[in-house]
Amino acid sequence: MKISLFRFFAFTLLIALVPTAHAESPVKDLSLRNEVDHAVHQSLTLLAEEQNLDGYWASPDYPGLTALIVRSFLDSPVDNERWSKSEAVAKGIAFILDNVKEDGGIYNRGLYSYNTAISLMCLNVYAEAAEKYGLLTEEELSDLKEIMVRAREFVVGQQQFYSEKDFEKFSGGIGYGNSYKHSDLSNTSLAIQALHETRHLVDENDEQAVELNWDAAIQFLSNTQNLPETNKQAWASGDAENRGGFVYYPGDSKAGTFEKADGVTGHRSYGSMSYAGLMSLLYAGVDKDDERVVAAVDWLKSHFNLEENPNMGLEGLYYYFHTMAKALDAYGEDTLTLDDGTEIDWAKVLAERFVSLHKHPGFWVNENSRWMESNPYLVSAYTLLALDYIYPRL
Repeated sequence: MKISLFRFFAFTLLIALVPTAHAESPVKDLSLRNEVDHAVHQSLTLLAEEQNLDGYWASPDYPGLTALIVRSFLDSPVDNERWSKSEAVAKGIAFILDNVKEDGGIYNRGLYSYNTAISLMCLNVYAEAAEKYGLLTEEELSDLKEIMVRAREFVVGQQQFYSEKDFEKFSGGIGYGNSYKHSDLSNTSLAIQALHETRHLVDENDEQAVELNWDAAIQFLSNTQNLPETNKQAWASGDAENRGGFVYYPGDSKAGTFEKADGVTGHRSYGSMSYAGLMSLLYAGVDKDDERVVAAVDWLKSHFNLEENPNMGLEGLYYYFHTMAKALDAYGEDTLTLDDGTEIDWAKVLAERFVSLHKHPGFWVNENSRWMESNPYLVSAYTLLALDYIYPRL
């Protein structure tokens, strides 16, 4: 069912923008907030100018990419009402809705789980903005929520289970949906976040409601962590360099391998997946005092780095920053105490890093092209969404 979404607003040039989405937050560092305001305004303005006439950015093949960017408008901590009502959002939402499939998924050329999970989160935030700012009629909002419920059920339906012994370690997780047949931590973390953010769509009293097998999902997360106490796979390592961190999927790390003391091949923990693992455990309801969470936080403290993605260099740097902001926000602590005793305000130093990396005329971009991070639209969306988590803490 097509939803009439277009609302057209003229753009007004503002150098110093007044924050609205987080207006009640106490300001710790006004100068830094002003710098963030300016960077956010520049980037969103440029993104709006460079949107394709059909509503997407970069490629029509991946609605998830456009959904990330649209959400960066909707979640903007700066001048939120204006950006939420913008033509860029209306056109982007219309494009996303054009990719809704009969099976409930939201995708075009593959990557079914990835695109659907990201699009679902975007539509959820749009629904909140629509209610807040009166962007849709009650009937249109009801139609949108029905699309979201079906997309949520599609994501749940991507959870994988195996009876074969060699594949049991992949049970409970979610993969891309078409690229290869087993699950990975990256897609599982996106799915868990999407289900966490849209849990209000599920009636807890409805016994017929489609829901994830959360115990199985948590077991899959455990199977991707270098923690022998809870991960009994031979590759899991308890050495100081890897204990507590996460890998891409059970038995594979994009950071490579090493030989353990017992001669077994181990798989190196790395930054972006370790933050994804921490975030997923917390969103899945695992307690902060659980040994898996404690070990993950310990690894992240000992590898805290704003120059590179630990053990990956510049590869996936902005995804790493983005996931760091989400995970540490979920963890709920304002500061981290590093191994050398240094106490850092993680939100402040990450915001400062983003400001320093902001490029003329308004985008962020990674010098390393792996995982599409040479694409300024994607990288800017990662940054803007991270800043939304950071902003209330500045």
